[in-house]
Amino acid sequence: MRILFIHPNYRSGGAEIAGNWPPAWVAYLTGSLRQAGFDDIHFIDAMTNNIPDEELAKRIAAIDPDVVGTTSITPSIYVAEKVLELARDHAPRAVRVLGGIHATFMFKQVLTEAPWVDVIVRGEGEDIVTELMLAIEDGRWPADRHKIRGLAFREGDEIVATAAAPTIKNIDGLDPDWSILEWEKYIYIPLNTKVAIPNMARGCPFTCSFCSQWKFWRDYRVRDPKKVVDEIENLVNNHGVGFFILADEEPTINRKKFVEFCQELIDRGLPDKIQWGINTRVTDIYRDRDLLKFYRKAGLVHVSLGTEAAAQMKLDQFNKETKVEENKTAIRLLREADIFTEAQFIVGLDNETPETLEETFQMAWDWQPDLANWAMYTPWPFSPLFQDLKDKVEVYDFSKYNFVTPIMKPKAMDRATLLDRVMHNYRRFYMRKALFYYPWRGTGYRRRYLLGCLKAFLKAGVQRSFYDLGKNNYWGPQSKGSVDFHFDETRTIAEAQMEDWEAAADRAKRAAERRAAIRAQTKARAVERSETFKMPNGAEVMACGGGTEQLTEEQMETAGRHQPAAE
Repeated sequence: MRILFIHPNYRSGGAEIAGNWPPAWVAYLTGSLRQAGFDDIHFIDAMTNNIPDEELAKRIAAIDPDVVGTTSITPSIYVAEKVLELARDHAPRAVRVLGGIHATFMFKQVLTEAPWVDVIVRGEGEDIVTELMLAIEDGRWPADRHKIRGLAFREGDEIVATAAAPTIKNIDGLDPDWSILEWEKYIYIPLNTKVAIPNMARGCPFTCSFCSQWKFWRDYRVRDPKKVVDEIENLVNNHGVGFFILADEEPTINRKKFVEFCQELIDRGLPDKIQWGINTRVTDIYRDRDLLKFYRKAGLVHVSLGTEAAAQMKLDQFNKETKVEENKTAIRLLREADIFTEAQFIVGLDNETPETLEETFQMAWDWQPDLANWAMYTPWPFSPLFQDLKDKVEVYDFSKYNFVTPIMKPKAMDRATLLDRVMHNYRRFYMRKALFYYPWRGTGYRRRYLLGCLKAFLKAGVQRSFYDLGKNNYWGPQSKGSVDFHFDETRTIAEAQMEDWEAAADRAKRAAERRAAIRAQTKARAVERSETFKMPNGAEVMACGGGTEQLTEEQMETAGRHQPAAE
């Protein structure tokens, strides 16, 4: 059976300005399929190779696959749907499969607007895709589709979702096939070297309201550090990779495993051959302050911190468990360990003002990270914060949900002004860094790395690809009046998806009411028991010391603060 995977050609001027990123999803799926005996697997990276639809259609027809599969995050969903539409027209006998986080949670929306999608894989893909491919190969598709967990599909006018598949418990059994990628195409511009995005853990124990990764992966699992280093050693020795970024939401959560991972890299001499970066939380940097130089010895050179917001009210709204002042200290600690720091700010909520945007710049300059990014708040339609803000969401063109387009319209300014103020922050920050810091601070590797980052920014700026500025017709403050974000206003939420949201909201409301009722009932029973309880000898129950009044919680706290320290 011939399987064709296609990575959709979507660009937004965001993360891709630093280089071409290898689509790790296809390596992990291909590895699992090869373990199951499938060996006729093809891959087209339409994004990295910037393949237009006409050319992609010809390639699909030439391969003549039995299955065409693609993936999608929210902004690339329409391109992914188009890929499978091309497959319908140019490989009509192929089963058309869509996966990824957007399709997982928005399957009713997708199957309504793209009925040519035969099946959606919901959630973690390796096991589900393997079971699906075995069914297709054995001729059990579509007859057995109800028996496979983790799918969604159309059945006449009805949209059917099978029961959710369990998460992969033995993630040490994952064996990605990195050979399916065209490694000469994946270059990290700052170091001009091949780049990879391996996976050490899946899931996240935190529930930031703007995020959805914790919902997708469901539970937090960490791989054996030695197996992860085996994978990295393979990437170095067989594919010439010189830089990697761990795909984990926060690889430092499990400090024991992370330390083992770093030690294994050192023991194998890999820091001399490859450097790497991570995303993590400010709290972990505080916790590991005595280990940061050890991490640097293991090759960790770049840490992107989710500082998220200058104003504490935003950190609280995002459920971030940090305080504003902690961000500055974390950046200082990393700088002292000779690790490059990147501060991430989320801007563009409805309460954003020119003053709060200026505050983020002043804080960024005061904190002095090596790099700073201002990302537009993007209300993932399956995140908790979206449900809280959905009455204020005016744009349902998901192709613009890309961290660089202002989806929300702040009360205090229009979207063009928001974009202009963000660009004002970028211009000031990087102009000052370029003139007074990057060329003069440090020597050797540090200078080369920072100048490489500056090169990536300049390249994207000259090409007008950074932040989609060329597409939006932004050329500076003087062009605010002519900025056009090209929102497709015909895009709406499908009725089936809306009903699903409302049903989920009703379930959440009923669950909250049940919890409140149980708490009230438990409290009432406790009061009743205390009122009716008698000592066996009939004596009245007295407070400690023979009194009749218990201390209040406030009094107990006060008393506790005045207790002498234990010796």
